[in-house]
Amino acid sequence: MRLFLMSALTMIAFAANSVLNRLALAGGSIDAVSFGVIRLLSGAAVLALLCVLLRGGVRLGGAGRVAGVASLLIYLYGFSTAYRALDAGLGALILFGVVQITMFTGGLIKSEPMPARRWFGAVLAFAGLAWLLWPGGDTSVSLVHGLLMALAGVGWGVYSLAGRLSRDALQGTAANFILAAPMGALVGYLLPSVEPTILTSQGILLAIICGAVTSGMGYALWYSVLPSLASSVAAVAQLTVPVIATVGGVLFLDEALTLQFSLASALVLGGVAISVVKRPKRQ
Repeated sequence: MRLFLMSALTMIAFAANSVLNRLALAGGSIDAVSFGVIRLLSGAAVLALLCVLLRGGVRLGGAGRVAGVASLLIYLYGFSTAYRALDAGLGALILFGVVQITMFTGGLIKSEPMPARRWFGAVLAFAGLAWLLWPGGDTSVSLVHGLLMALAGVGWGVYSLAGRLSRDALQGTAANFILAAPMGALVGYLLPSVEPTILTSQGILLAIICGAVTSGMGYALWYSVLPSLASSVAAVAQLTVPVIATVGGVLFLDEALTLQFSLASALVLGGVAISVVKRPKRQ
């Protein structure tokens, strides 16, 4: 039960990231690159402070550190730059589809057990997600931005796989953010700008909350549960994030609640349940 509750809280934190991003960027209170840089720096600062207070200092080494730092940067900036030209729903489909492939591949390489129900549940959940997020009308897809989102999916998948090697979730996440922060700030500065820099107090505050709370602490919580989850289970569980984010949009952004959302969400959650919940053994 504890693992389930911690995993559910992590998925809520991830969904809150999406809501905060949409609230800041759609409202025009900050530009995408500035949001990403402030998010990364604030996450690093808060995690470093927590390590000093709770662990007596910060340790930057550890298993999977290079992979964790590199994949975090790839995810953050692949995600930010891809969404400059992708429909939100299509972007999420590409992202979570590639995350599934990456993490299932990681599980197969490590010879983790992959029962047929897990494959079936993953397919069912992703089909529900596709129904929920598929853009309507004539949607043109930029190949470059589609590849960037796919790269972000690989980055997040590798980041999650690296987290299974972490012995101290707080130290591991803090080290990833602290080492990634200066490189991330430099990358953000060097990225070709296709939009003007926008900085308002509201946008900065949303970026700080996103970085310090829902990203920094959320990712630390994710690293704490990953060692207890098979790679494929962790992959499938994340398909609930867009559903939770859509509920957040209904509650906080006045978005409409539709019959399609209800039915598609039932498919996603049903698929996740089939894939994740273990059947009781027969006596």
